[in-house]
Amino acid sequence: MIKAIAVDKDGTFFKSDNTFDEAYFNKIFESMMERDIKFIIASGNQYAQLRSFFSGKDHQITYIAENGAVTYQNNKLEAAEYFDQQLVFDVLNLIINHYHIEDIVLSGVKSAYVLEDVSNDFLSFLNKYYFNITKVSDFKNIEQDEFVKIALRIKDTLLLDEVMKGLKAQYGEEIKPVTSGNDSLDLILPKVNKGVAIKTLLDKWEIQPQELLAFGDANNDIEMLALTPYSYAMAECSPGVADVANYRAPSNDESGVLQVIERYLKQDNDTTN
Repeated sequence: MIKAIAVDKDGTFFKSDNTFDEAYFNKIFESMMERDIKFIIASGNQYAQLRSFFSGKDHQITYIAENGAVTYQNNKLEAAEYFDQQLVFDVLNLIINHYHIEDIVLSGVKSAYVLEDVSNDFLSFLNKYYFNITKVSDFKNIEQDEFVKIALRIKDTLLLDEVMKGLKAQYGEEIKPVTSGNDSLDLILPKVNKGVAIKTLLDKWEIQPQELLAFGDANNDIEMLALTPYSYAMAECSPGVADVANYRAPSNDESGVLQVIERYLKQDNDTTN
């Protein structure tokens, strides 16, 4: 019997137009709550952004944001993993001055930060993933916040590979680059991922991994999917996710996650009746 469900947002739960079938979800969600099934949104997005899509459900949904760096329950920060600030500034210096990358967002607990001269195109791109964005003249000017992730948009695939290799060579033990789709490269702490954050929750709730249903589409979902035998890769997913997941879900544009959950709920109902 399924006791917890974890879903990635972009490319998984949400459709390509950044929406989801709210009527269908509310119907399925009500059934989940009646069965006391824990529902987890696990995403690389900012917590404030995730929460904005599910108004009125703060006490029923657990949010794992910034690729596992922060966990929120009941609108309260339950767990967080922070970068050493000097490491952040050193990495940003390399990214900006050596690789000449401009599309950068630094995620703090209080806000996401971008440089003042950031392009409107990049800001528009960020609005899909971040609710609170603050412009700064220099990342070093940020005060009274803790950093949990650095995110880059790199459209050039050759440059993306070069940056990943360079970061691994120079900061291999201190930082982990992971792709999350849409030309995005997230830099997180090596011990941080969605799987670790979800396993902590399962232990707290006394739920076994085989009682978890999980869905994902990109490489930042791999550890989460590896937790459970009931793992689903979306119809359009990365090769790495396809290799790890045990099952395939219909497309996110067809509400594939909700289709699979509905099937499991029906099976549980048939078993108990």
